[in-house]
Amino acid sequence: MKKINLAEKFNLFEKHWSPYIVGELNGQYVKLAKFKGEFMWHSHENEDELFLVIKGKLRIELRDGSISLNEGEFFIVPKGT
Repeated sequence: MKKINLAEKFNLFEKHWSPYIVGELNGQYVKLAKFKGEFMWHSHENEDELFLVIKGKLRIELRDGSISLNEGEFFIVPKGT
């Protein structure tokens, strides 16, 4: 068992929109990603997706409206959304 330092892990990569695997939990990967600009909407039919903002802000556009996240906030996009 080991602890994970998020700041150290974020310093290991520069590329935006390319998830970096930092762990595994119950058969699911735990990934970090750097976001910049806009990203085309996509859907995950079989799994939920969690967005946790460590630094900055994130706006997620959904069919029914939008969600704005600030540092320290997270949102779970339900599967099939």
